[in-house]
Amino acid sequence: MDKYFFAANCSCFFFGNAYFIFLLRQFFKTIPKELEESAYLDGCSTLGIFWRIVLPLSTPAVITVALLSFMWTWNDFLGPLIYLNDDSKFTLALGILQFKGALLIEWGPMMAASVLIILPLIIMFFVGQKYFIEGIATTGGK
Repeated sequence: MDKYFFAANCSCFFFGNAYFIFLLRQFFKTIPKELEESAYLDGCSTLGIFWRIVLPLSTPAVITVALLSFMWTWNDFLGPLIYLNDDSKFTLALGILQFKGALLIEWGPMMAASVLIILPLIIMFFVGQKYFIEGIATTGGK
């Protein structure tokens, strides 16, 4: 059952998420064609143009896609709930569900666990905040 869970969660990486494709497309449209043309005239190959010019310029958009992808995967509740049937393999989001009993909900430990689960997202956002804001701001349009 675990291999199906892996395949279902990784399908967005192999086939692409429509939002991420649109975000990167809009960012790539802002890169001037003159940069690619001048590199081509200087003898750079297509892969070299991508590696030396396009990829360094698109760092904010790529970091934005990475942050959003991590956030959506980290917070996924329904996917693991459908595919996992062993309590020892539950994700952290599903672990919070263990605080809810049939007659009693332990609110204190549930809120403490929620804060601990959100901490990696907050840390990642503050570490990549400069690139995240730049990636969102420059992708919007002219």
